[in-house]
Amino acid sequence: KQWYQRRVRGRPFTSNLGLDNIGVTVDNRGKIPVNERFQTNIKNIYAIGDVIDGPMLAHKAEDEGIICVEGMVGGVPHINYDCVPSVVYTHPEVAWVGKSEEQLKEAGVPYKVGTFPMAANSRSKTNNDVDGMVKVIAHKETDRLLGIHIVCSVAGELINEAALAMEYGASAEDIARVCHAHPTVSEALKEACVAAYAGKAINF
Repeated sequence: KQWYQRRVRGRPFTSNLGLDNIGVTVDNRGKIPVNERFQTNIKNIYAIGDVIDGPMLAHKAEDEGIICVEGMVGGVPHINYDCVPSVVYTHPEVAWVGKSEEQLKEAGVPYKVGTFPMAANSRSKTNNDVDGMVKVIAHKETDRLLGIHIVCSVAGELINEAALAMEYGASAEDIARVCHAHPTVSEALKEACVAAYAGKAINF
């Protein structure tokens, strides 16, 4: 028996909420425009999550809720949408954070790529679960991480290290030089960073 989870691209649920009665602006897609503090055009009404721009992801909405309230009490709101990870919960899982090669080509950003197959990862071989790979995209000149894409059984777990690294402006070399426990699946991310930084992975 096979189980899978399917998510259909959603729509913002903003109709029949009475927003027009209180004067809250809604765009032609049903989304509510907000400023950097998540304020609508009515300054004491805020909006987050699926009803505003950005990916319709629960973890994105949760972070926006926290940041929104921090802003209400005088904090400085900050969220880097390039560092919000996405995950497809299949087997193997598919996860990514940051830019794709196509987006970088379109923007004219110079980049380099490092890859590492799960078939060369010791833990994946031990688990007999070798489908997938890790792809790391870094700036060609500065080595700063621009995007990380993972296909493997635990991609949704590995992508969080990638998101953390990107949030703090890490380079491929930074992850490449961090000692990762062996044998672990996370070593595949390190190896892909080695490949991006040095031109070749160590164990492939």
